[in-house]
Amino acid sequence: MLATPTVAQTQASEIDRAVTALRGITTLRANFVQTDRSGQTVSGVLTMKRPGKIRFQYQKGVPLLIVGDGKALTMIDYEVRQVQRWPIGNSPLGALLDPNKDVARFAKQLPTGDPGVISLQVRDPKHPEYGTITMIFVRNAGAPGGMQLDSWVALDAQNKRTTMRLTGHQYGIAVDDKTFKWTDPRPANRR
Repeated sequence: MLATPTVAQTQASEIDRAVTALRGITTLRANFVQTDRSGQTVSGVLTMKRPGKIRFQYQKGVPLLIVGDGKALTMIDYEVRQVQRWPIGNSPLGALLDPNKDVARFAKQLPTGDPGVISLQVRDPKHPEYGTITMIFVRNAGAPGGMQLDSWVALDAQNKRTTMRLTGHQYGIAVDDKTFKWTDPRPANRR
Protein backbone atom coordinates (compact mmCIF):
# COMPACT_ATOMS: atom_id res chain seq x y z
CA MET A 1 0.00 0.00 0.00
CA LEU A 2 1.35 3.42 -0.99
CA ALA A 3 1.41 6.22 1.54
CA THR A 4 -0.56 9.31 0.61
CA PRO A 5 1.68 12.39 0.57
CA THR A 6 1.01 14.91 3.31
CA VAL A 7 -0.07 18.46 2.53
CA ALA A 8 3.40 19.65 3.59
CA GLN A 9 5.09 17.16 1.22
CA THR A 10 2.81 18.18 -1.67
CA GLN A 11 3.49 21.87 -1.03
CA ALA A 12 7.24 21.24 -0.82
CA SER A 13 7.19 19.42 -4.18
CA GLU A 14 5.16 22.24 -5.78
CA ILE A 15 7.59 24.82 -4.38
CA ASP A 16 10.51 22.75 -5.71
CA ARG A 17 8.82 22.52 -9.12
CA ALA A 18 8.39 26.31 -9.32
CA VAL A 19 11.96 26.96 -8.11
CA THR A 20 13.30 24.47 -10.68
CA ALA A 21 11.35 26.29 -13.41
CA LEU A 22 12.73 29.64 -12.26
CA ARG A 23 16.30 28.36 -12.18
CA GLY A 24 15.77 26.75 -15.60
CA ILE A 25 15.39 30.14 -17.26
CA THR A 26 18.64 31.10 -18.95
CA THR A 27 17.16 34.02 -20.87
CA LEU A 28 13.64 35.37 -21.16
CA ARG A 29 12.01 38.14 -23.11
CA ALA A 30 8.35 38.95 -22.49
CA ASN A 31 5.91 41.80 -22.75
CA PHE A 32 4.76 43.17 -19.41
CA VAL A 33 1.93 45.22 -18.03
CA GLN A 34 2.73 46.86 -14.70
CA THR A 35 -0.09 47.99 -12.44
CA ASP A 36 0.46 50.09 -9.33
CA ARG A 37 -1.76 50.11 -6.26
CA SER A 38 -3.85 52.99 -7.63
CA GLY A 39 -4.66 50.93 -10.74
CA GLN A 40 -2.49 52.88 -13.20
CA THR A 41 -0.84 50.71 -15.83
CA VAL A 42 2.21 51.00 -18.04
CA SER A 43 3.62 48.41 -20.39
CA GLY A 44 6.92 47.47 -21.88
CA VAL A 45 9.35 44.65 -22.52
CA LEU A 46 11.16 42.64 -19.87
CA THR A 47 14.48 41.02 -20.74
CA MET A 48 16.08 38.67 -18.25
CA LYS A 49 19.38 36.82 -18.30
CA ARG A 50 20.39 34.66 -15.39
CA PRO A 51 22.08 35.09 -13.10
CA GLY A 52 20.74 38.41 -11.88
CA LYS A 53 20.32 40.49 -15.02
CA ILE A 54 17.03 42.13 -15.92
CA ARG A 55 15.80 45.11 -17.92
CA PHE A 56 12.37 46.73 -17.79
CA GLN A 57 12.14 48.81 -20.96
CA TYR A 58 8.98 50.88 -20.55
CA GLN A 59 6.67 51.95 -23.37
CA LYS A 60 7.47 55.02 -25.42
CA GLY A 61 6.64 58.17 -23.47
CA VAL A 62 7.50 56.65 -20.06
CA PRO A 63 10.91 58.09 -19.10
CA LEU A 64 11.82 55.23 -16.72
CA LEU A 65 14.24 52.36 -17.09
CA ILE A 66 15.02 49.66 -14.52
CA VAL A 67 18.13 47.57 -15.03
CA GLY A 68 19.66 44.81 -12.92
CA ASP A 69 23.31 44.07 -13.70
CA GLY A 70 23.70 40.99 -11.53
CA LYS A 71 24.63 42.89 -8.37
CA ALA A 72 22.28 45.85 -8.10
CA LEU A 73 19.01 47.19 -9.44
CA THR A 74 19.18 50.67 -10.92
CA MET A 75 16.13 52.82 -11.58
CA ILE A 76 16.79 55.64 -14.01
CA ASP A 77 14.25 58.47 -14.34
CA TYR A 78 15.28 60.34 -17.46
CA GLU A 79 12.66 63.03 -16.93
CA VAL A 80 14.12 64.32 -13.66
CA ARG A 81 17.65 62.99 -14.34
CA GLN A 82 17.69 60.87 -11.22
CA VAL A 83 19.35 57.50 -10.61
CA GLN A 84 18.62 55.21 -7.66
CA ARG A 85 20.57 52.03 -7.02
CA TRP A 86 20.19 49.27 -4.44
CA PRO A 87 21.46 45.68 -4.02
CA ILE A 88 19.31 43.10 -5.84
CA GLY A 89 19.01 41.06 -2.65
CA ASN A 90 17.48 44.03 -0.81
CA SER A 91 14.33 44.11 -2.95
CA PRO A 92 11.38 41.80 -3.54
CA LEU A 93 12.92 41.02 -6.96
CA GLY A 94 15.82 39.34 -5.17
CA ALA A 95 13.75 36.14 -5.07
CA LEU A 96 13.49 36.27 -8.85
CA LEU A 97 17.03 37.39 -9.68
CA ASP A 98 19.51 36.74 -6.90
CA PRO A 99 21.23 33.40 -7.64
CA ASN A 100 22.35 33.15 -4.00
CA LYS A 101 18.83 33.51 -2.62
CA ASP A 102 17.38 30.16 -1.55
CA VAL A 103 13.82 30.79 -2.70
CA ALA A 104 12.58 27.42 -1.44
CA ARG A 105 13.76 28.29 2.07
CA PHE A 106 11.61 31.45 2.25
CA ALA A 107 8.69 30.39 0.05
CA LYS A 108 5.19 29.61 1.19
CA GLN A 109 2.69 28.11 -1.22
CA LEU A 110 -0.61 29.97 -1.39
CA PRO A 111 -3.82 28.19 -2.41
CA THR A 112 -5.00 28.92 -5.97
CA GLY A 113 -7.89 26.51 -6.44
CA ASP A 114 -6.37 25.48 -9.78
CA PRO A 115 -4.02 22.46 -10.04
CA GLY A 116 -2.35 24.08 -13.07
CA VAL A 117 -1.32 27.18 -11.10
CA ILE A 118 1.28 27.53 -8.35
CA SER A 119 1.41 30.69 -6.24
CA LEU A 120 4.52 31.24 -4.11
CA GLN A 121 4.91 34.00 -1.57
CA VAL A 122 8.56 34.73 -0.82
CA ARG A 123 9.57 36.81 2.17
CA ASP A 124 12.74 36.69 4.24
CA PRO A 125 11.48 36.80 7.86
CA LYS A 126 14.87 38.11 9.03
CA HIS A 127 14.63 41.04 6.59
CA PRO A 128 11.02 42.26 6.31
CA GLU A 129 12.42 45.52 4.91
CA TYR A 130 13.21 43.65 1.68
CA GLY A 131 9.49 43.27 1.02
CA THR A 132 7.47 40.35 -0.29
CA ILE A 133 7.01 38.92 -3.77
CA THR A 134 4.21 36.56 -4.75
CA MET A 135 5.05 34.73 -7.98
CA ILE A 136 2.39 32.97 -10.05
CA PHE A 137 3.44 30.02 -12.20
CA VAL A 138 1.21 28.34 -14.79
CA ARG A 139 1.83 24.86 -16.15
CA ASN A 140 3.23 25.13 -19.68
CA ALA A 141 5.12 22.26 -21.29
CA GLY A 142 7.11 24.71 -23.46
CA ALA A 143 8.53 26.60 -20.48
CA PRO A 144 11.63 25.60 -18.49
CA GLY A 145 10.66 22.97 -15.92
CA GLY A 146 7.15 22.87 -17.40
CA MET A 147 6.10 25.97 -15.41
CA GLN A 148 5.84 29.47 -16.83
CA LEU A 149 6.27 32.58 -14.70
CA ASP A 150 2.97 34.29 -15.47
CA SER A 151 3.01 37.24 -13.09
CA TRP A 152 4.13 38.54 -9.75
CA VAL A 153 3.00 40.97 -7.09
CA ALA A 154 5.74 42.85 -5.24
CA LEU A 155 5.05 44.57 -1.95
CA ASP A 156 7.93 46.75 -0.78
CA ALA A 157 8.75 47.83 2.77
CA GLN A 158 6.59 50.95 2.35
CA ASN A 159 3.61 48.72 1.45
CA LYS A 160 3.75 49.87 -2.19
CA ARG A 161 2.16 47.17 -4.31
CA THR A 162 3.19 46.57 -7.93
CA THR A 163 1.72 43.83 -10.14
CA MET A 164 3.56 42.58 -13.25
CA ARG A 165 1.82 40.38 -15.82
CA LEU A 166 3.90 38.75 -18.53
CA THR A 167 2.85 37.63 -22.02
CA GLY A 168 4.59 36.51 -25.20
CA HIS A 169 7.34 34.62 -23.37
CA GLN A 170 10.46 33.78 -25.42
CA TYR A 171 12.97 31.49 -23.72
CA GLY A 172 16.60 30.71 -24.51
CA ILE A 173 17.04 33.61 -26.91
CA ALA A 174 20.40 35.34 -27.45
CA VAL A 175 20.68 38.35 -25.15
CA ASP A 176 23.75 40.56 -25.38
CA ASP A 177 25.16 41.80 -22.07
CA LYS A 178 24.95 45.34 -23.52
CA THR A 179 21.19 45.04 -22.94
CA PHE A 180 21.89 45.66 -19.26
CA LYS A 181 23.84 48.89 -19.77
CA TRP A 182 22.21 52.30 -19.47
CA THR A 183 22.95 55.95 -20.13
CA ASP A 184 23.38 58.11 -17.04
CA PRO A 185 21.13 61.18 -17.39
CA ARG A 186 23.02 63.21 -14.80
CA PRO A 187 25.26 65.70 -16.65
CA ALA A 188 28.26 65.20 -14.35
CA ASN A 189 28.08 61.40 -14.65
CA ARG A 190 27.71 60.77 -18.37
CA ARG A 191 29.49 57.56 -19.27
